[in-house]
Amino acid sequence: MHTAETVTLARLPSGIDVETTVHTYDPGDADGDGGPTVYVQAAQHGREINGTETLRRVHERLDSEELSGTLVAVPVADPLTFDHVSYTTPESLDSVNSNMNRVWPGDAEGSLHERMAAALWEYAGGADYIVDLHTGSPEMLTHSVYLKGDSESRRLAEAFGTDLLLAEAAGDDADTEWTERNFGGKLRVAATREGIPSITPELAHNKQLVETAVETGVRGVFNVLRELGMLPGDPEVPAEQTTARNHLGRVTAADSGLFHAAPEAELGRDVAEGDHLGRVYDPTTYEVLQEATADRAGVVYSVCREATVTAGQTLVGVAMPLDGA
Repeated sequence: MHTAETVTLARLPSGIDVETTVHTYDPGDADGDGGPTVYVQAAQHGREINGTETLRRVHERLDSEELSGTLVAVPVADPLTFDHVSYTTPESLDSVNSNMNRVWPGDAEGSLHERMAAALWEYAGGADYIVDLHTGSPEMLTHSVYLKGDSESRRLAEAFGTDLLLAEAAGDDADTEWTERNFGGKLRVAATREGIPSITPELAHNKQLVETAVETGVRGVFNVLRELGMLPGDPEVPAEQTTARNHLGRVTAADSGLFHAAPEAELGRDVAEGDHLGRVYDPTTYEVLQEATADRAGVVYSVCREATVTAGQTLVGVAMPLDGA
């Protein structure tokens, strides 16, 4: 059985409600046939639309009567950023918390995004598992992120079926950026800390519906349902998956200028510490400001292709392989 519910997330100054649709799928009995509840959402950042198309295709292909359990799906978690085709909301709407994925589990009496998160937490917080679909840049390997050390979240990430898994350290084990950017307020992190295994698949290619990214998402959602025994069959996963550390190995710009990526900065390529990955130069004097090199061995999972860069910006992401994370 499928039901679609219009949910009010917040209210704008004009009196207009911010609304979204929550879809629920179950076999039609009172308790979802005794199976778990999985909450899946997309477009928490409005320019990340491949997850939204993923959920539309899941809707088309899912036979609710086969489910043992309940699937709750929200194709547009943040209508405000979706309408602006943006990552965050304008300051005029939420000057305190412009990024919805930094305020979970939300606050029903807080800022606009806190209220929106709190409204969706009514569904996510009651789930047994969470899949938060996101989209990276066009020059980023599709991967799934989970909280390092959480075995059930890792199980979900492996089942989703991307070639690359990124384990994100948290709290005292994380780097300075983790605290500075309030990563503890991510849905995945907040939920995992509440005992709900959660993953963030990054499907790559924002602002565009890319067939390979969407189908990876569809296969991943069905894989999770199969892994949890909610659908018959086994997940379709790669024979080998690489697990690496997230938010380490980022080669950043030491100065502002133009970045020219080297041929070695190729997605999926293994690099060694010290490998040349490109250079930043002054566009007016032609002076080379930085020779960008890998600070550790690993696999290249993101490359900046928008050549105009500012100091501190990530040029190349190098994921450091891990064992048993």
